Amino acid sequence: MIKIISWNVNGIRAAIKKGFLDFVEKYNPDILCLQETKAQPEQVELDLPKYPYKYWNWAEKKGYSGTAIFSKIEPINFSKGLDISKHDSEGRVITLEFPNYYLVNVYTPNSKRELTRLPYRYGEWDPDFLEHMCSLEKSKPVIFCGDLNVAHREIDLANPKTNKTTKSNPGNAGFTDDEREGFDNILAKGFIDTFREFHSEGDNYSWWSYRANARDRNIGWRIDYFCTSQILESKLGNAYILPEVMGSDHAPVSLEINI
Repeated sequence: MIKIISWNVNGIRAAIKKGFLDFVEKYNPDILCLQETKAQPEQVELDLPKYPYKYWNWAEKKGYSGTAIFSKIEPINFSKGLDISKHDSEGRVITLEFPNYYLVNVYTPNSKRELTRLPYRYGEWDPDFLEHMCSLEKSKPVIFCGDLNVAHREIDLANPKTNKTTKSNPGNAGFTDDEREGFDNILAKGFIDTFREFHSEGDNYSWWSYRANARDRNIGWRIDYFCTSQILESKLGNAYILPEVMGSDHAPVSLEINI
């Protein structure tokens, strides 16, 4: 059984100042996937001797987006991005190949306020990312994780009624009909939302606004996921959120899997 943790750290340099190394020591994942790192590796002082295999993908725009994976387990191959130029300037995807599976770390673009980026997100990014997953799956099973910037169902956010799409309201970023359809498409291709394999109840969130004491009041959204190929369902050990971990507006999410 291995443990993989995924966390949108909202800036790796800020997270380090807020106890990131203590978090890694305490929870001790075999593989750690980070999103919104906002840094290039030479900008980060990070001593993780237990994790000799470190992979970074950073945005051309400084202090923006970015992903990283730190692993105790050596992969066979490593690649960055989707190999599509219009998507690959923001450091949003890392793919590692292991003997029995692929692991993909993703930071899905936010549709932004006023939904200015929704057409790109829905019409271009979501289908191209899903095609990348399906292409990988042709050769071996896939695990992908990260901040997908969507609450899939009403149970996945505290206030669905005020955020959903209606005739008079186009909806709010992260819960529009288009974004939710994008996640429907992931499931339709046979991928599993692993958290929902173990937890059917509400009030489980992975992101909270910094405003109005939202985290203390648990007024949040579940937008961070581990998804796997259907064939891995029998190998799932557990999937859970770590809301007690501070240092970011997101909580880490974890998958234990026998692979």
